[in-house]
Amino acid sequence: MKVLLVNGSPKAQGCTYTALSEIRKELEAANVETELIQVGVNPIRGCTACGGCSRNDAGKCVFPDGPVNELIEKAKHADGFIFGSPVHYAAASGQLTSLLDRAFYAGKSVFRYKPGAAIVSCRRGGATAAFEQLNKYFTISNMPVVSSQYWNMVHGNTPEEVQQDLEGMQTMRLLGKNMAWLLHSLQAGKAAGIELPEQEPREITNFIR
Repeated sequence: MKVLLVNGSPKAQGCTYTALSEIRKELEAANVETELIQVGVNPIRGCTACGGCSRNDAGKCVFPDGPVNELIEKAKHADGFIFGSPVHYAAASGQLTSLLDRAFYAGKSVFRYKPGAAIVSCRRGGATAAFEQLNKYFTISNMPVVSSQYWNMVHGNTPEEVQQDLEGMQTMRLLGKNMAWLLHSLQAGKAAGIELPEQEPREITNFIR
């Protein structure tokens, strides 16, 4: 079993990384393999709604630049996902938003029925808005959402301050344990012959008369 942890912060070892690292420890303690992906500081173009990914039926974005198709490829071999972001103007970082918009649109099938969780890091406010934004990727993609004892957020302006957020760090640890528990449960269910739900043909309705 493997979980991809995506750090949506431009800072490689900042507050978001500190929270993800706490989760990572719990996953690895439960014999779950992890891989941490750093989004970095380079610009990631947003989705242009060109529809090219649907026409080429290749399950990847037609724009080869940036880490979008790399994430989609890695997602094929992952069993769960944790996306972390700093809070920028009460929202997820621009790089992570562009990455997930394109990856989930072009490669949505590789995320289906795999558990996902979001975490956010902020100095003071805006965390719940950013957290809600990230969870919407899961709830539109048939993904089980992994929760913790509180909303998945840490507070602090530096990694050292984040480590002083005892409740936040405890929330991260329990999130890691819950993700590992769900992955092991899904694995046991699969071994017992429980199949994934049958997909109906998609109905798309526009709000027009």
